[in-house]
Amino acid sequence: MTVRRLAEEQPASFAFTPENEARCAKEIAKYPRGRAASAVIALLWLAQKQNNGWLPKPAIETVAAMLGLPPIRALEIATFYTMFNLAPVGKYFVQFCGTTPCMLAGADTIKAVLARRIGPPEQVTADGLFSWAEVECLGACCNAPMVQINDDYYEDLTPENFEVLLDKLAAGKPVKPGSQIGRHTSEPIGGLTSLTSLYGVDGHSGPQIKPGLEPSFDRD
Repeated sequence: MTVRRLAEEQPASFAFTPENEARCAKEIAKYPRGRAASAVIALLWLAQKQNNGWLPKPAIETVAAMLGLPPIRALEIATFYTMFNLAPVGKYFVQFCGTTPCMLAGADTIKAVLARRIGPPEQVTADGLFSWAEVECLGACCNAPMVQINDDYYEDLTPENFEVLLDKLAAGKPVKPGSQIGRHTSEPIGGLTSLTSLYGVDGHSGPQIKPGLEPSFDRD
């Protein structure tokens, strides 16, 4: 397991915005009295979202104080879960899946684009727009290779359409999440080959049952 450490450069302080303070209160209210610590992951996530996608030490300490936790307890959680970024990330943080299904589908070519366009993993580009990291399976294996950029999945990637995707993000143009080849969810690339009709073979809806074989619900 990779050792996860806080960034060397830290802001002097952190405070939730009034809007996020209200959201924190709603999260805490979901739990019984004396169980506020159960909201720690939700509050750390809010802090990360507010802080441009990464979680500084003062934010971890702020969350701990709000929940009545020793700071080390919140720090343990922040350093354990890889959903929390402990150092600054780019405006577009690319999480690249390199596990077996994506690798077999050509993920190495996508990784090569990242290395050439953005640079080494976990480093932010000079313009602050991009950073990337290799992560474990993101669960979109049917549409491999894929990446997650901020909160969205981008699937069915090729070096060519991934270059176009990065170009659009860099230019501030809108991009469409999901399949980059027009596939609908996880259907076969060529379209459906089964379950293409709502009707049975003789034109009647629903499954067909031969006469005399109707189901019985008698329990005797």
